[in-house]
Amino acid sequence: MEPGDDLFRRESGRIVATLTRIFGTENLALAEDVAQDVFCRALEVWKLRGVPANPSAWLMTVAKRRAIDLLRRERRVRKFAPDLDSLLVSEWTLTPTVNEAFSEEAIADDELRMMFSCCDPKLSEESQIALILRLLCGFSTREVAHAFLSTPVAMEKRIERARKVLAESAALFDLADRDLCERLPVVHRALYLLFSEGYHASSEALVRRELCREAMRLASSLSDNAAVASSVSSALCALMWFDAARLPSRTDAKGDLVALADQDRLRWDRALIAKGRHFLERSATGGLSEYHVEAAIAAVHCNAAAFAETDWPKIVRLYDALLQLRPSPVVALNRAIALGYAFGPERGLREIHAIPHSDRLAHYPFYPAALADFESRTGEGESARRHLREAMELARNSKERRFLESRLSALSIDQAYVE
Repeated sequence: MEPGDDLFRRESGRIVATLTRIFGTENLALAEDVAQDVFCRALEVWKLRGVPANPSAWLMTVAKRRAIDLLRRERRVRKFAPDLDSLLVSEWTLTPTVNEAFSEEAIADDELRMMFSCCDPKLSEESQIALILRLLCGFSTREVAHAFLSTPVAMEKRIERARKVLAESAALFDLADRDLCERLPVVHRALYLLFSEGYHASSEALVRRELCREAMRLASSLSDNAAVASSVSSALCALMWFDAARLPSRTDAKGDLVALADQDRLRWDRALIAKGRHFLERSATGGLSEYHVEAAIAAVHCNAAAFAETDWPKIVRLYDALLQLRPSPVVALNRAIALGYAFGPERGLREIHAIPHSDRLAHYPFYPAALADFESRTGEGESARRHLREAMELARNSKERRFLESRLSALSIDQAYVE
């Protein structure tokens, strides 16, 4: 058995969060160094002795021992977490305090507290997500930079600035803090964007499944914790699970994008869909949020045995509700597309042309692509080809471009038969 990247990513977040809880946020770099040392030790030992039966427990045990050794060595010259500092000075209380911090319940709480700490309102959304990826998901700076189409140097500077904001709090965010309700929507938004980055993949890797997995893992821990659980957290989980269920058919064998209408629905993950329904039912206990509506839209797609059986009028009604909660040109475009599938391409074109502030979609490739789709079905072949070429120029990566090229090629072939 070989240790996988997912193991190290998952345990990295748990170890860094726990060590930061013990050392204090001002010693975040120290927590990261200790975690890195633990993984280096694991690679050395496991190469010689093989991977242990419980690698997670092995890593936590080594991290705990390294923490105790470091605390003994540094406790006279360094300040640690304010609420634990007095307990870490005495040999009588040091080991029991660290042991308690490394209990499974404490680790889960600390990972959540780290998540809330990363979502400081003083940080931009991109910085929040970058910090989550770096600290809780175990991504290297280079990988984070790649996810945001940035350079490692620029991303390192961004993460370092975010670390300084985190250090100003002195300790991890307290889940009993009265500001919890204010910060929870920020956490939801960060996890939503993290999942979206993996699902829609603005980078060359069209579907960054590890980003989706990490977003789902963190959202699940948020939903399962009684201190922070909410109907909105459950709705967010439902949305992620429904969308993740469709990932296997979203790309073909070459990794190229496959349109929803052409996807093999037999490849959709039924277990994930069932779990998504469970989360959606659980979310019904609270008020309506944008995540409730998006999850309901995803559920309609998952419930359709074939594209032709999709309940488009219901999706239109759901987009009407989403526009009330989150008005935006992109939501309006999706509503217009749904209207076109529900009531014909002419209606879809009228709705697209009527979108308020459509100038904000000037750089969005799927705006001209949607126009081309409906134009091709109303016999406006030349205009459809022009809009597809425009979409290709706006494509965010080579795979999106190839997808649009294939649509243009198919349209040209169809037109040749007509002519």
